[in-house]
Amino acid sequence: MKIAKTSQFKNVEQDKAWFEDWVTKLETLNGKRYQRLQVETSLGKTYVWGLNTNDENLESIVIFPGARTTSLFWDFDNGLNYLGQKFRVFLIETNGLPNLSDGSTPDIKSLDYGEWASEVLTKLNIKRTFIAGASFGGLIAMKLCIVAPSKVKAAFLLNPGCVQSFSLSWKNLYYNLLPIFFPTKKNVSTFLEKAIFCKPNHRLSPKAEELIIDYEMFALTRYKDNTQKPYDMVEELKQVKVDTFLLEGDKDLLFPYQTSVTNAENRIQLLKGVVVFENVGHGIETYDKAIQYIGQQITNYKKPLA
Repeated sequence: MKIAKTSQFKNVEQDKAWFEDWVTKLETLNGKRYQRLQVETSLGKTYVWGLNTNDENLESIVIFPGARTTSLFWDFDNGLNYLGQKFRVFLIETNGLPNLSDGSTPDIKSLDYGEWASEVLTKLNIKRTFIAGASFGGLIAMKLCIVAPSKVKAAFLLNPGCVQSFSLSWKNLYYNLLPIFFPTKKNVSTFLEKAIFCKPNHRLSPKAEELIIDYEMFALTRYKDNTQKPYDMVEELKQVKVDTFLLEGDKDLLFPYQTSVTNAENRIQLLKGVVVFENVGHGIETYDKAIQYIGQQITNYKKPLA
């Protein structure tokens, strides 16, 4: 696999120690401990956080995070409990994002991220699973579905960054660029309030919000992010032959939901469900009713094994 870009922490040892301490704080807040898994892949080391992974009698779900996040965002305030039942949960730390995985990445427009994701499933001994991806993670999910459809039972896309281009509206650009150019806690908080959440309906607890602000400040100031950004996959999406569900927030500034819904309906052949949540921002993976929807769809899923 050809490496296109490499991202990295400014001080690897020191910054990874900070990240581990941040995870410990999240574990304390949630009252749980995540399993630490690590696999060797074509992109180097890939880290995975796990829940119930040793219980092979449980259904599995594999989760891919958005850009400038960690997959642990999905479990702020024990959000994964809203799945409604126990699953083998694999929270993949995508290479090239601010996490413990190595920073090497392939060309974003190739299928190599899909090959990498398939490789991760193989290394984790996951033969067939449900997958979910938020924003950047939605692109990874679709690449995986193209490369290895037999490994995926169904895919859930949450405000995905692969069915339209990043919005160039003045409002979206302002709130996204503000913390990048001026990384202060106040500006990060403004970005989260205006683009990621939609208070009072879509919000985190004060302690979880403090954790996300700390993480964003860390990612903005300590991580040299050279990873390519997601793009509109257009005709590539027509190659997806996997049942797919689209979850959208109607207040998503980054990828406005109307365009995402229209494009998905026109391009994804096996689009099995579309749901738009009112007063929900881009960070839909932290919204309880979105996680509930995923759990319900998996519970009701009737498609026989291939």
